[in-house]
Amino acid sequence: MTSKTDTADQALTLGDRVQADRVHTSLYTDPAIFETEMDKIFSSTWVWVAHTSEIPEAGSFKNTYIGRQPVIVVRDRKQKAHVLLNRCRHRAATVCEGKKGKTNSFVCPYHGWSYSLDGALRGVPHPESYADQLEKGELGLVSLRVEEYAGMLFATFNKDVEPLVDYLGPAKKWMDLFMKQGGGFPVKVAGEHRFRFPGNWKIQLENTTDAYHFPLVHKSFLSSVDKQTEEMLDFVTGTGYVEDLGNGHSVMVMIPALVDLEANLDAPIPERFAALADALRAEGNPEDEVRRIVRAVGGSGFNLNIFPNIACSMAFFRVLQPISVTETEIHHAVITMDGGPQAANQARLRMHEHFQGPMGFGTPDDSEAWERVQKGSGSGKDLWIMLNRGLAGEKETADGRASDVSAETGMRAAYQQWKKLMTA
Repeated sequence: MTSKTDTADQALTLGDRVQADRVHTSLYTDPAIFETEMDKIFSSTWVWVAHTSEIPEAGSFKNTYIGRQPVIVVRDRKQKAHVLLNRCRHRAATVCEGKKGKTNSFVCPYHGWSYSLDGALRGVPHPESYADQLEKGELGLVSLRVEEYAGMLFATFNKDVEPLVDYLGPAKKWMDLFMKQGGGFPVKVAGEHRFRFPGNWKIQLENTTDAYHFPLVHKSFLSSVDKQTEEMLDFVTGTGYVEDLGNGHSVMVMIPALVDLEANLDAPIPERFAALADALRAEGNPEDEVRRIVRAVGGSGFNLNIFPNIACSMAFFRVLQPISVTETEIHHAVITMDGGPQAANQARLRMHEHFQGPMGFGTPDDSEAWERVQKGSGSGKDLWIMLNRGLAGEKETADGRASDVSAETGMRAAYQQWKKLMTA
């Protein structure tokens, strides 16, 4: 396949468009490349669909997308999680609407075909017209392969893809660390907000492990926090790092002291959490629990990117959904402590609102930067996106390759996986 963007880049193959230190701008702008991504990436590898807390009991469901294909994530009566293509096998109408909820079955609103929670075809109105020509056992909702790690549910259309644990590889230990944000309680998704920006999905994918932009783009946010927090978030010249974890996954360690939230519990409680600590003590929580909960409230000191669509980003989940070559939908899901102290969960919500919320500081600033990247990508001929920051300083690690915290190592990792899948 070649690009239809302009005649200057017609000769470039898909593989040519990803170099060790750059990618071709057509990856943001070419509709033909986007269509191929939906097939070779989103329909061929593991894609994150839900956290287990979003479908807590039998009949709980969540509607989402894998690429542009609508799917239902649902738990059946035996507590097994399923991911089903949201399409009636009769005439293709969707059988489930609403973002989340609880149901006993799925019924097509067009002709009344009904399906059980595991997708099996359960009933057809007036079956006599079919005589003996209806094979109900072969007409259940299309069921995808589903696997789970650390409470994270992934699904794939590819029955032959490697096991999830192998696909995640070294990212698994970072997922385990991220889940310590429960502070001794299970992690729970307590809600999300969604927004769209006029840009390609890979622009947002890059952002999660891009520390280089933080002091500039988020200057207004840094001016809104206390001095201690501002100094903590001045990590671009710090001792953190970005590491390629393989298969397109990467981690950006911004605050090394907060990588393991169950370590260093004897450290002084930050001033910004002093009132929370007092409230927890007043509720009768022992001091060791107070410290564990307070430390967890602040979030992990790293961002983890799991290719292609989910980021475990410091204190929330960020999910990307491709809409078109020039439009992407983002879901910011707030994480709380299931059964945890109300004061702690309220603190988590306020933190989420402050940065990720619709009226927060971070989301509007990031969105404008992404929009400008897409706008600029439409100009010029046969130009490239540079991804060479930190390349000279990359070193081999036990899990992959790493460089300084402001390096573009994570982006290079993602595009190498992109190249692998797109040229397979």
